[in-house]
Amino acid sequence: MGRLLSKIDGPKDLKQFSTMELSQVSGEIRELILDAVSANGGHLASNLGAADLAVALHYTFDFLEDLLIWDVGHQCYPHKILTGRRDQIHTVRQYGGLAGFPDPKESDYDPFLTSHAGVSISTGLGIAAGDDLVRRHRKVVCVIGDGALTAGVPMEAMYNAGALRKNLLIILNHNQMSISPNVGALSTYLDKARTATFYREAKREIGNLLSLVPSIGKDLESTVNRFREAIKHGIMPAGTIFEELGLSYFGPVDGHNMKKLVEELAMVKELKGPVLLHVVSEKGHGFEYTLKDPVTYHSPTAFTKVGGEITKSTGRPSYSSAFATTLISMAEEDPRIVAITAAMAQGTGLDKFGERFPERLFDAGIAEQHAVAFSAGLAKSGMRPVAAIYSTFLQRAYDQVFHEVCLQDMPVIFAIDRAGITGGDGATAQGNFDIAFLRTLPQISIMAPRNGSELNLMLRYAMEAAGPIAIRYPRESIPKEDLDDVPLPIEHGRGEVLREGEDLALFALGAMVVPALEAADALAKEGISVAVINARFAKPVDWRLLEEWTGRVPMLVTLEDHALHGGFGSAVLETASDHRLDLNKIRRIGIPDRFIEHGSRSVLMEKLALDARGICNSIHKFLRAPASQVAAVAGPAEA
Repeated sequence: MGRLLSKIDGPKDLKQFSTMELSQVSGEIRELILDAVSANGGHLASNLGAADLAVALHYTFDFLEDLLIWDVGHQCYPHKILTGRRDQIHTVRQYGGLAGFPDPKESDYDPFLTSHAGVSISTGLGIAAGDDLVRRHRKVVCVIGDGALTAGVPMEAMYNAGALRKNLLIILNHNQMSISPNVGALSTYLDKARTATFYREAKREIGNLLSLVPSIGKDLESTVNRFREAIKHGIMPAGTIFEELGLSYFGPVDGHNMKKLVEELAMVKELKGPVLLHVVSEKGHGFEYTLKDPVTYHSPTAFTKVGGEITKSTGRPSYSSAFATTLISMAEEDPRIVAITAAMAQGTGLDKFGERFPERLFDAGIAEQHAVAFSAGLAKSGMRPVAAIYSTFLQRAYDQVFHEVCLQDMPVIFAIDRAGITGGDGATAQGNFDIAFLRTLPQISIMAPRNGSELNLMLRYAMEAAGPIAIRYPRESIPKEDLDDVPLPIEHGRGEVLREGEDLALFALGAMVVPALEAADALAKEGISVAVINARFAKPVDWRLLEEWTGRVPMLVTLEDHALHGGFGSAVLETASDHRLDLNKIRRIGIPDRFIEHGSRSVLMEKLALDARGICNSIHKFLRAPASQVAAVAGPAEA
């Protein structure tokens, strides 16, 4: 640990240092973050870039009195280090350790759990409005990245902030990146403003001049106003869009010049009304490898500090990689195929698609609503759009999935990446709800593959379908496939029997098929004969297989890596009820009705009893208890 950092147990300890020493504190924070993330993985480049800003903010404000909201929260590691969590930073994103985002359960310095981009200005403005009603005087500070600013909600919030005129300080941390380089007209506008300081300096000089004039005549006032407008609209547009929204704009200021940062923050701290301070920072600042490749080092696995070599899996490709490989192959054959991402080209594997077909990949930025509606437009034009969006982020576009896609029966394919338990990003990123929020909508079908071959089949099937289809798959490597195990062709709403059995049947969806087979092997050694059915579809459920197997075995157990409420098991119960099948024979295993914390996928699956051993234990409970005493919902172990 650095010499100065060891003296900091809380933000007030920063007051003992000069601005030159504060810069050294930032450097020591970056070293500590490098130590922690190189060992365990985590968000890196964004935190290295935000270290100076975090130090300057905590030096200038008291955020036990004032309020600080980070957006997106993955740039909060320096903030955590400064607010009493320095000694735990090596546990970040590990099971039982610190969260990778601000978390009110951890600290009073964290007002919100902020993982989904673009909401800080809205929540901050709400707090400021509430403070006004109770006559509470404090500064609400929102730090929002320019990547998060590409979402639609911040523009709505700034429009409202300009109208309400509440005391709100918005810090625009501008580094030209979300995870990938930013896209769109607003990004271009901000980049022009990065190098333009004339407007800010001219505005300041005008203010100084006017302060020396005791009485301003109409002619001078008119001249000043014309000069101001000329600067804003002609000579330099920096900040114009924000001032037109009613915000007072200041900047840009160098996000790594501690003296300037502290000066600017001290100045805007005293201003009334909504203020935006434009801070220009460098994603990955202070570490040569993050500067060269901020996309790869946005959230790397463990790596070497010397040489920057990232630990890579020597196993099988991920579902994301398999998806991209199949889609590229299909696009070679079909010029109608286009792909859409919402600032997640690399995470979804679509960066490879973009390299092959640059004109057929559309990155909408952090704007999932637009991405889905845009996909509907592509479908209407005769294209075959594939929108690859993480499960947790597809939630943000629910209205567009309903109105633009399902209501109008547009043939959009949703490749739902990171479905189920995702791991270290925690409760905000677990993909546990997509089946529940999608299956209520007419027209859409929902599939889940059990391996890479089946993903290939499902994509090709979806491409020929007439309406919308969602394919959900997890954040993990595809399972090893038996060469003799050739999946059957996809038929709409039909599953497949993988193993016969007499004592019970496991009706498994997607990623749960492999642990179902492993559990069946383990139970067979105990003399329990278990059938395994690959459901394939969460909507529609294969009622024929359901009817057959509820008639053949004493018990049928559904398995899903999804919330039990409204998920696949619920769909099975509804289908059984509709076809007047024996509901008393059906049990469910899945994710309980609570938000699931951070930790590796393997650890969380074990804690939730969704691995083979946990499935066996749940089945033993079902078999031991009389049917009248067994709840329909399995009780997974508390994670």
